[in-house]
Amino acid sequence: MDSKTEPVIISEVTPRSTVEITLPDNRVFNGPRGTSLENFLRALPEWGHPLILGAVVNNELRELTYPINYDSRVQPVTLADADGARIYRRSLVFLLEVAFEQLFSPAMLSVDHSVSSGGYFCQVSGRPSLSEVELAQLKTRMQELVDADVRLERSVVPLQEARDLFAARKMVEKVRLLKTRQKDSLVLYAIGDYRDYHHGYMVPSTGYLRWFDLRTQDHEGFVLQFPRRHAPNQLSPMPEYPKLLASFRQYSSWLERLGIEYVGALNDAIQSGRIREIILVAEALHELQLAEIARRVTERSKTARIVLIAGPSSSGKTTTSKRLAVQMLAQGISPLPIEMDNYFVERERTPRDENGQYDFERLEALDTLLLADHLKRLVAGEEVQLPKFDFRLGRSAPGEIVHLEKDQMIILEGIHGLNPRLLPDFGPEETFRIYVSCLTQINLDRHNRISTTDSRLIRRIVRDARERGYSALNTIGRWESVRRGEKRHIFPYQENADMLFNSALVYELAVLKPLVEPLLRQVPHGTAEFIEAKRLLAFLDWFLPLDLDLVPDNSLVREFTGGSILRDFRLWEKAID
Repeated sequence: MDSKTEPVIISEVTPRSTVEITLPDNRVFNGPRGTSLENFLRALPEWGHPLILGAVVNNELRELTYPINYDSRVQPVTLADADGARIYRRSLVFLLEVAFEQLFSPAMLSVDHSVSSGGYFCQVSGRPSLSEVELAQLKTRMQELVDADVRLERSVVPLQEARDLFAARKMVEKVRLLKTRQKDSLVLYAIGDYRDYHHGYMVPSTGYLRWFDLRTQDHEGFVLQFPRRHAPNQLSPMPEYPKLLASFRQYSSWLERLGIEYVGALNDAIQSGRIREIILVAEALHELQLAEIARRVTERSKTARIVLIAGPSSSGKTTTSKRLAVQMLAQGISPLPIEMDNYFVERERTPRDENGQYDFERLEALDTLLLADHLKRLVAGEEVQLPKFDFRLGRSAPGEIVHLEKDQMIILEGIHGLNPRLLPDFGPEETFRIYVSCLTQINLDRHNRISTTDSRLIRRIVRDARERGYSALNTIGRWESVRRGEKRHIFPYQENADMLFNSALVYELAVLKPLVEPLLRQVPHGTAEFIEAKRLLAFLDWFLPLDLDLVPDNSLVREFTGGSILRDFRLWEKAID
């Protein structure tokens, strides 16, 4: 050792008893080590305006009971945020479940699907539907629990304890779901003595759940209404949605027929080898829907030369249009499919949203003048060269040259198909309108629903990676803009459709799981998209994987995974002619 080197003096350092949190605007708050997020954030002047329901702590989503044990950067999550809205809705379902159990046990409550006005459609079994008086009693009991501000107690229990709990309560679907769980424990939440599993974070206490309502729906169930993100402190008017509700009911009856109402039953079918039968029947049910739509289109073919197929992103509009074309051919109508996506304007002309990002969901992202011109010329019997949009380059190139025969109909698919501003020069009698959506009905269990939005996002991540060269980071980053555009430009018109087609397939998430998981794992930590990727991975963990080779080559799933025989459908059509 160099004799001139100064000795190193080592001294004991006592850890600080306090920690700091730093907010996005660089405000700093100090408190005792182990203080919960809830107690830190209650000190904010804006607490409750809008309601804070969680926070991102050092790039990880946390619930408000999370203890802060070291200095952290904290971004509050409110009811106006997607994660905050999920926390609120999930907790509200638990509140409803507890109040229902207290009033109407041993009857069972099921949360079936969402409604567009901001709510969940619920049904009861083991007794008649709730009367208006009983529904009012249920709402009153929920409000009493809110006023009492009862804590939601979180506990981690051994998996066998959870199984025994659900078996004792005759929750068969929850027991089946836990059969394939890889972890040896489960998080349960409790309100008083009542415990249950809910997939994801919850609020600290019932006092947070101030905005809700219960409303009857067609005497078959009721709607649990909650605030929407754009108006977090109020409930929106609830419009009628008879066509959408009928589609959900139809799909529910199919699942009941298949014996696959919940994910645990799907996993059982995969393990037992019965899944081939499930796939074939699910595809046959799709075909039945399309055959009926084709029959209705044929009835209108003398006046309607254009079939408009609309729906939100990744609903399967392209495959639906081509399979419908096959059905129309079988009924003697020769279709000419046209994809609206090929009429996108050049990338530099694409409108931008309020954040300066490209807004591909606006009608102005399409060259509607060119589209209308082409349709008029085709209907008039003229020859037209269609455009072909290159998503990688963001510009159009010349496509194939087509013309419309006298006995042909145009099938035009795209997200704006039901927007009256798309083809203002065409009257209602000249078009047949079809709304396509992935109305997922299979749920994790009777209290943990699967979001139709999540199903579509998973579809889109797989397709974008394969066809458009986008990473999961890119797709998730764009998803908020996509959803905003759907709420503005698509969902308001869904009940205007002549017919609805539900593109959901009961087995599809099991097929998409092994394809999307590697893409989600590539999303880098420290990004906002990582939180969403982590949430989707945790959700997909409940599904057993399914081999893509089992999926028929004309299935709608193939639109997203690749390998669809319908990709070059018009070439096959010409061969028939």
